[in-house]
Amino acid sequence: MSAIRHKVLVIALLFAAPAFAHDAPLGWAYGAECCSMTDCWQEKDGAILETPNGYRVVVTGELIGYGDSRIKPSKDQFFHRCTVSADPKARRSICLYVPPRSL
Repeated sequence: MSAIRHKVLVIALLFAAPAFAHDAPLGWAYGAECCSMTDCWQEKDGAILETPNGYRVVVTGELIGYGDSRIKPSKDQFFHRCTVSADPKARRSICLYVPPRSL
């Protein structure tokens, strides 16, 4: 009976283990809800524009409204974007990390 309990405990621990995301260049972690270990990157200056209606991704024209749940706070002074397979030309972003206005 203890062998069965042991197996159940091991399986439960596997499912309870935290999901780890990869890190931004300055060392803070992207959220697991935004990437699959490789889907996020730091954008170049000018790649994201602030417009009256939201953030515009220059290369695709995607507009992410200010109230969109995909917007996350950046922990540095840069924009960071996440897309499926880290494709910069993907028409839809998974997340957009936005730097604080004070930076």
